[in-house]
Amino acid sequence: MILKGQNIGNIDLKRLIAGCLAKDRSCQKEIYSVYSPAMMALCMRYTKDRQEAEEVLQDGFLQMYRSIQQFKNTGTFEGWLRKIMINCALQKYRRKSDRFSTVTISEELNYLPSVLSVLNQLQEKELIRLIQSLPPACRLVFNLYVFEGLKHREIAQLLEISEGTSKSNLFDARTILKKQIRKEFKIAK
Repeated sequence: MILKGQNIGNIDLKRLIAGCLAKDRSCQKEIYSVYSPAMMALCMRYTKDRQEAEEVLQDGFLQMYRSIQQFKNTGTFEGWLRKIMINCALQKYRRKSDRFSTVTISEELNYLPSVLSVLNQLQEKELIRLIQSLPPACRLVFNLYVFEGLKHREIAQLLEISEGTSKSNLFDARTILKKQIRKEFKIAK
């Protein structure tokens, strides 16, 4: 059987998955070392800070080790692992009391071409920091829509909110980000 996504550097993913199925700690450690940087970047986008991202990352890897037998090789292993990490971030969000909080923005910001030129200059760490500063509901909807490519209907089902709330949270997230970018890069309105 050819394992999709097997050719990652010099690692033998098929062997590592078989080792994880056998609860081999060295295989678990190797999979963690290969995938944790990319998964940490994903977790950072969904959480408010590094500590929370690390919690989601650890929960995600534990969940992956517990359910690795469910990986059916119908897609890439990394794609399967990404879904687990996103679900762990969503579970963490659902456990919080401010789950349905939204931000109301009275001031609408118009599109400015200068904002786009600044976005091209943003470093990944700066972008993650800006996304982390969003209110939780806005941050989740923004990530699911922009980075995961989900539609508002799908987001609404995942978060158990209405499509209108999903759209509103995305609008608010974009508005907040524009405002923050204008402030940090001193762009005139």
